[in-house]
Amino acid sequence: MKDKISIIGAGNVGTTAAHCCLRMDLGKIVLLDVNADIPRGKALDLSQAAVLEGHAGDITGTADYRDTAGSDLVIVTAGIARKAGMSRDDLLKINAGIVTQVMQKALQASPQALFIVTSNPVNVMCRLALKTMTDHRRLIGLSGVLDGARMRAQIALTTGVPVNEVQGFVLGDHGDTMVPLPRLAVIGGVPATALLSAGQLAEVSKKTISGGADIINLTGCSSFYAPGIALAVMAHALLNDSRTILPCSTYLQGQYGEHDVYMCVPVRLGRKGVEEIIEVVLEDGEKAALARTAAHIRANFEVVAG
Repeated sequence: MKDKISIIGAGNVGTTAAHCCLRMDLGKIVLLDVNADIPRGKALDLSQAAVLEGHAGDITGTADYRDTAGSDLVIVTAGIARKAGMSRDDLLKINAGIVTQVMQKALQASPQALFIVTSNPVNVMCRLALKTMTDHRRLIGLSGVLDGARMRAQIALTTGVPVNEVQGFVLGDHGDTMVPLPRLAVIGGVPATALLSAGQLAEVSKKTISGGADIINLTGCSSFYAPGIALAVMAHALLNDSRTILPCSTYLQGQYGEHDVYMCVPVRLGRKGVEEIIEVVLEDGEKAALARTAAHIRANFEVVAG
């Protein structure tokens, strides 16, 4: 039987994620938004594209949560997107109400589903969403897969190598306090520190942090190609029980010295959700930066925790 993936929010990110999941043949897709015409129209468009792309194109659009019942995976992209001049934290109170309502309705329809949250600020939204769930392993957030891709792309641009030659990840928040770790990146099996100077590594970190804002400033809207593909990569790891290690927003209970907070760290993903949290050895400055990130996330969560 095919897995069922419900994507809540038929904006650019949600629709791109739906497209990528279809192309990866991950299962039946239900695309939901408050205005039924939008997801229905986009589902029709994607089903027509499937004819040319050569896959099943099993997708429906709806505004009714009953159509999401029995989902194996729910991807939450609903919320207000960031615009030029806005930080992710500016979306805090608006998206908190949206995410809380979405989680309650989606959980009622699919109580055993895995959940990926992408609404910003994602770590705060994940911690808020956890108030509706009992199993934190089934609730993760999109952050590191996307931010790691941005860092890897910047390293490739700096060194002139193909992007698929670069591996690396970031920690912490999906925002200005994120902790990129280019010193741990690997380029074709060679440590990045052997190919990049300290100044170049610092510039990679800077460009990684500003990666989302740079796109908004250039295009006037938030990115969606890379986030949509990142969601599909996470969905593939979860539904195929691949036990792939990916940097995701997850609930920490002592790991990295932090408690009761969602942050981006490397995790092993499988059919049960987060199966293992991977702890890497950090330098003192990185530990301090991660602690500042955790404090920032907690402060924002207190604003919406009620």
